[in-house]
Amino acid sequence: MTKKLFFTFYIISFIVYSQEITYKGFVQDSVQSPLPNANILAFPDSDDAETAFAITNEKGAYILRLQKGYTYQINISYIGYKKLVVTTTATEKTTKNFILQEDVNTLDGVEVTYKIPIEVKEDTTVYDTDAFTNGKERKLRETLKKLPGLDVDREGNVTSNGKKITNVLVDNKPFFTGNTKMAVNNIPANVVDQIEVIDNYSEIAMLKGLQDTDKMALNIKLKKDKKRFLFGDLDVAAGLKDRYAIHPNVFYYSPKTNINFIGDVNNTGEKAFTFSDYMEFEGGFSKILAGSGSMSSLFQSDFSQFLNNNNFKERSQKFGALNVRQAINSTTDISGYVIASKTDTDTENQTENIYQNNNDPFTENRATTGNANNFFTIGKITLDYDPTYKEDFAFNTFVKLTNNNGLNTINTNSPTNTNSIHTANDIDALTLKQNVTYSRKLTDNHTGTLEATHSYTIDKPNTNWQTDKEILQGLIPLQTDDVYNIQQTKEVKTHSVNAIVKDYWVLNNYNHLYFSLGVNSTFNSFVNEDVQLLSSGEINNFNTADFGNNLQHNFIDTYVGLEYKFRTGIFTFKPAVYQHYFNWSLHQLQTKTTNTKTVLTPEFTTEIKFKNGAKATFKYKANARFPSVNNLASNFILRNFNSVFRGNANLENEFFHTTSFNYSKRSLLRGLFYNLNVRYNKKTEQLKGETQLQGINQFNSLILFTQPEDSWVFSGNFNKRIKKIRAKYRGSYNYSNFYQLVNSETQKNTSGRFSNTVSLETVFKKGPNLEVGYTQTDSDYNTSVGKNKYRSTNFFTYLDYVFLENFTLKAEYNFDNYVNKDRNIDNTFDNAMVSLFYQQEDSPWGFEIKATNLFDTQFKQDNSFSTFLISDSKTFILPRIVLFKISYKL
Repeated sequence: MTKKLFFTFYIISFIVYSQEITYKGFVQDSVQSPLPNANILAFPDSDDAETAFAITNEKGAYILRLQKGYTYQINISYIGYKKLVVTTTATEKTTKNFILQEDVNTLDGVEVTYKIPIEVKEDTTVYDTDAFTNGKERKLRETLKKLPGLDVDREGNVTSNGKKITNVLVDNKPFFTGNTKMAVNNIPANVVDQIEVIDNYSEIAMLKGLQDTDKMALNIKLKKDKKRFLFGDLDVAAGLKDRYAIHPNVFYYSPKTNINFIGDVNNTGEKAFTFSDYMEFEGGFSKILAGSGSMSSLFQSDFSQFLNNNNFKERSQKFGALNVRQAINSTTDISGYVIASKTDTDTENQTENIYQNNNDPFTENRATTGNANNFFTIGKITLDYDPTYKEDFAFNTFVKLTNNNGLNTINTNSPTNTNSIHTANDIDALTLKQNVTYSRKLTDNHTGTLEATHSYTIDKPNTNWQTDKEILQGLIPLQTDDVYNIQQTKEVKTHSVNAIVKDYWVLNNYNHLYFSLGVNSTFNSFVNEDVQLLSSGEINNFNTADFGNNLQHNFIDTYVGLEYKFRTGIFTFKPAVYQHYFNWSLHQLQTKTTNTKTVLTPEFTTEIKFKNGAKATFKYKANARFPSVNNLASNFILRNFNSVFRGNANLENEFFHTTSFNYSKRSLLRGLFYNLNVRYNKKTEQLKGETQLQGINQFNSLILFTQPEDSWVFSGNFNKRIKKIRAKYRGSYNYSNFYQLVNSETQKNTSGRFSNTVSLETVFKKGPNLEVGYTQTDSDYNTSVGKNKYRSTNFFTYLDYVFLENFTLKAEYNFDNYVNKDRNIDNTFDNAMVSLFYQQEDSPWGFEIKATNLFDTQFKQDNSFSTFLISDSKTFILPRIVLFKISYKL
């Protein structure tokens, strides 16, 4: 397979290299000073050749790649200078310098109609999309993939020179929630005039340069005739074995009113709303406040468990999203969105679990089948009031309603236990949030901000386990019965109020002082009960064996912060320190305790901007994180058919240090970008699980562990365009050493994961575009009882080909190999997709035939590990699906 991969790379390289020559030199003014970011556009005299483009670097240098034997008209343009036009025939490598003359007419206000393909400002790059497209693009994603420095993955995530786009705007207004996936997969390509990429993006204009932000925005400028326009499309598909898909998109834009609707109904496995989308909703709610530990709580939430399932045997979905924005007047906007989703999912999984027990290691074989129904509605209303540049006010209200239920059956077989367990889950949850932000330019040197948030959440997960054999013997007080029917009820309520006031004091252009005062307060209640429903109708309440919890937990974090930001030359430094005063109380089991603690958390950031387009950033931060309310529950909680948990009311905060270094460089001249990252995390105090194993049964508890643990992450990516080929490399190495506390023994373990992906992609404006690549991932997990090594490899190729003017062929192929030498496992599986789309240029109708999982692959193989458990899994996936689709473009 590797030989085939490199042979394919060689053929692509040979074809592309044999057709092009280089045309390079410098662009200067009349006194031979370099003109950086000048545009050079080469138009061929034949439709068989493509337009070539280059942009000068900081030294005024450029490189054009022309197709041999063709004659080109070369236009050289720079704002404030007369456009220069020359004609040349590409016969051999050529060096040519261009001298531009200042255009005095532009100083007299003469209108310039020429559109520059790329305009680069300090933090903003503007693309004229017509210079890079051929009119055959259907969706925004296809346009973005043809713009230098931009890339779109198959899910719809967009990166600019390797940095992720975090916000999407349409004509300077947020599109839905700013999620890139909804924009790039749904906005038609033919309405786009320009694309702006804005680095260091701030939603509040006056805070740009004051707030430190890693945000990057994509602003989609619509064509003039689309400023008041209804556009969109409707896809309707049907296939074998009652497969169907309906996907309407309708967008209405006017200067004052924007209405967008996206719908999706299918049973083909397509996911219109994923867990990553959910995280963007949660994380994007506040502009300033960031709750510690919020990401881990999202992963552990009951709601996210339904969204995070990406492999299934069957799945049907009904999804709708409506976004409305209305300008009340020139200073006030009101906007809102509603998103609703209903899914029905069937899953099947077969797992070999290797328990790393020092005294008696053993293997469990587990088969799980399940059905899950997930319904949620998310809505948000926002009022924006911006009377002047010096004042900004926003208020929003957010609501989330969820109802999830699932049924699954687990068949487990181990040396000490063979059983079948039926589980039913029912989860109801409500979240309400209100947020207000106010920013004001107080004086020329002082800018103040206020943000306050109130949220209320109630979560009610209920679980029922049924089996004809006793489970968790010795851990739960079961009474003998024909069928063991165990019921668990929970209710978690959370009120939180957060507020922060900040003053940005600009001493001068090179020195800033920032003062902040804030409070984060949370008021929790947690109630749970575990009972056995007996066949006689009686109830065996486990409270007699220290099960069941009823507690109230209040937590207040009051803090003050001081940040000093100063710049010298190419260096920017920002040391900061935050003084936290923590106060918390816990009331449970007729006992109330109150605690206080003072913690100092320093931070430090250094940024270096080199003149050659390179940038280096170093960050350090100390973190304090407190346990969630369920981790403080002193009585037992039934977690699963083989797991019991008990919290610890005496837990205090974790403390860890995070250090990171990033170096990136981009060069539009050479079509080059690379990015290197190093991240080091050291935990000095952490919440550590203690596990007592009895066969597959687990009793888990928590302690505050003070042995240090370290983890390193090295990652990088490289992107280089060579003529009509884009070469990509992405690699990472993760290493960690950590402790496991199992059966009263403390053992230090290490794990390492090394992953590399290399690919080549053609970027023809006309003709077939092909990407081929290879990924290899090696994992090592070393414990006190032995070593485990895994290797997974993936060969992939993607084809996108427009031919005979009206046909588009898309194909995708993946070949995977999974090897676990220690377990003598060696599995291969492949997957393929092919699509043929037909649409005449002037017709609104389009027709497509599409087949997924072409080879009818049944399952995927994967592995995972924890402190005491290593798992090899087979996850069954959707069968082959063939669809015929009709599309209509408004």
